[in-house]
Amino acid sequence: MATSLSDVQKSETPAATGKPGDVQMAAIRYVDRPECQEIFADSVTSAYFDGQSLRIEFGVTRLDEMKPNTPVTGRRYPAQRMVLTPSAAVELINRVQQVASALTQAGVLKAAPKPAANP
Repeated sequence: MATSLSDVQKSETPAATGKPGDVQMAAIRYVDRPECQEIFADSVTSAYFDGQSLRIEFGVTRLDEMKPNTPVTGRRYPAQRMVLTPSAAVELINRVQQVASALTQAGVLKAAPKPAANP
């Protein structure tokens, strides 16, 4: 089950009047760019919020040549760094929660048991 973006998203922008507190809803159309590069990652190397933006670094693991009777070794390289505004970070969190819910309903994820209430 795939979750997709709607073609039109609503976004708050200051009204043309410029009066403080005035907010007007803008209709933002999604325009696809098929040439947009896709990045593969198999790990999240780091994620932190610095008060202004959410910074996420994705990594890719590459295994070294395997040799008999030696431990498997490898290296993790950064694949992509993403920086989000606070509002985009909240949107990402909400979307990931929706995907997690769909995966739980599909049986791919198990819901975490709720902690017992203390008397």
